[in-house]
Amino acid sequence: MRKRAFTLIELLVVIAIIAILMSILMPALRVAKDQAHAIICAGNMRSLTLGWLLYKDDHDGKLVGGFPAREVDAWMKPPRGTSTDPIEQQLQGIREGLLFPYCKKVDLYRCPGDRRKRQPGQLAYGSYSVAGGLNGEEKEWTSGTENITLYSEIQNAATKFVFVEECDPRGWNKGSWVVGHGGNSWIDPVAIWHNKRSCLGWSDGHADKHRWVNKSTMYWAQQAANGNPDVFGKSPYPGESGEDLKFMQRGYQLKGKNALRP
Repeated sequence: MRKRAFTLIELLVVIAIIAILMSILMPALRVAKDQAHAIICAGNMRSLTLGWLLYKDDHDGKLVGGFPAREVDAWMKPPRGTSTDPIEQQLQGIREGLLFPYCKKVDLYRCPGDRRKRQPGQLAYGSYSVAGGLNGEEKEWTSGTENITLYSEIQNAATKFVFVEECDPRGWNKGSWVVGHGGNSWIDPVAIWHNKRSCLGWSDGHADKHRWVNKSTMYWAQQAANGNPDVFGKSPYPGESGEDLKFMQRGYQLKGKNALRP
């Protein structure tokens, strides 16, 4: 008996059905992939934060340096070589950092959702920065304030973050993450790799995801991810209530107070 073949119309119907199913499934797959990245990222943050705590335990409560360029005490040091050198050479700066003996894996320094390495001239393997008030570069940015160097000076450690996902467009996360001049803005844009969320590591050792609510936060993060250098030191909240800024101010520790000024 002769078998009946598909007609052109039937074939087109099947293709259309497959296309519809793909359009339904692809967003769900992207969400699942993003959730997996966020879980790994939060785990990285927790491991780094526990290493940060172990370091201060071994050094009489003194915090590891949060400013990579200050190599004498830096938690991680600048990338070695250039973007054209082998990745192992670039990663040597991470291995030379004072936190690495407590973490032992370079992969802990990178969020799997960080896409900057796809851009030319990037050395941005590391996705995280230390809050400038925690033995970072705070004095260089905010007049009249002082960063802290001892863990005992942190007020309510569970509410003060130490690690932030940062998206520095200058090739890698060159400094600390700083709430700047008078506490009315932050200097560097946050990295938002997890569907309007970023991971934070807190001074008591826990890590979690925070959801951003202001449109300008997302806008500046996207500009930074695209390599736009004009993103530093600008108040990200024109015409907005700045709930994201208030949240980060509450969690930003300085000497004797957080960054929210009267």
